[in-house]
Amino acid sequence: MTTVGRMLTGDPTPTACLNGLMNPSRRTQIRITAALLLGGLLSSLGYTYYREVATGEAMTQAGSAFVTSLDAEQQKTAVLEYANPERMGWHFIPKDHRKGLQVKHMTPAQQKAAHHLLRSALSEAGYSKATRIMDLENLLNELEGGKGRNIRDSQRYYFTLFGQPTDDGRWGLSVEGHHLSLNFVVEKGKVISSTPQFFATNPAVVKTKNSVNVPVGTRVLAQEELLAFELVNSLSAEQAKVAIIADKAPAEIREAGSVQPPQDAPAGIGFSDLTAKQQSLVQELVLEYCSAMTAEVAGERLSAIRDAGWDKVSFCWAGAKEEGIGHYYRVQGPTFLIELVNTQPDAAGNPANHIHCVWRDMKGDFANPL
Repeated sequence: MTTVGRMLTGDPTPTACLNGLMNPSRRTQIRITAALLLGGLLSSLGYTYYREVATGEAMTQAGSAFVTSLDAEQQKTAVLEYANPERMGWHFIPKDHRKGLQVKHMTPAQQKAAHHLLRSALSEAGYSKATRIMDLENLLNELEGGKGRNIRDSQRYYFTLFGQPTDDGRWGLSVEGHHLSLNFVVEKGKVISSTPQFFATNPAVVKTKNSVNVPVGTRVLAQEELLAFELVNSLSAEQAKVAIIADKAPAEIREAGSVQPPQDAPAGIGFSDLTAKQQSLVQELVLEYCSAMTAEVAGERLSAIRDAGWDKVSFCWAGAKEEGIGHYYRVQGPTFLIELVNTQPDAAGNPANHIHCVWRDMKGDFANPL
């Protein structure tokens, strides 16, 4: 069993895990940390700083500071009732109007408070992905010559709180705009829901020199795609017959914008039918999505997967097995669903260079149990 595999399945061999930490590759550093947190190993080694302030507590403090920074009219826009149905309305397409207060309409101090709130909800990796996705709007604007039918603006993102962020209550947070939708529910200082979690990039890989300082080769959602390519191309002919469900990729992820994830039965190849190396790739892929969240929230997700059983996880693929041609994959277990699709061209016309990917809770998004 691989080092990552041992940590994710709860194998009680910390020496092996620590040996694997001596010189971790850059690709696996975050994943190993999350896996160790899942097993409680870092806590046993004295790394208690991960637990000093729970994610929900930090979010509540940051949420309260953000609300306090707003004037009365802004609060009417940014803070809605928890029961407001807009709490469960989400989408990543360009829209003329969205719920919440737009970053562009905040003062610099309010923008700082808003970003402090976003940072409190995510890991450093997740916060980096979110803000780099925002920055890609400026590149899109340049590539489209400012003449696209949609407004491209890195400050056209919206913050909405549902309910007041208090220590003893329940409240929600939405941070949303083009290609980004992050949704949380906090109850009594604990995050009880962190889905839907949606990230997207256009372009997936920056291939055009530009004046907005986005380097050619930038790939915000790199591992979400590269790990999956590595996995699908490692399958034997017999495995591929089971895992590949269609020659052509679908145009979009399923149930985009729906309150709850699709409840279709898992498709493709089961975790138990993969080799040890392939299983490790599945686990790394899952960890890549989890690593956008704080270590606490990521650990809880991973613990739920382990408790339900990795043997109940499946992987399926549709479309081409190489870059530049439409492709799609799904990883699904009893507690989670991952989907990624890359079929659309980027703004410069490069084919299949536009990623949409999502993590959903198969037990119910938005803290609404199914």
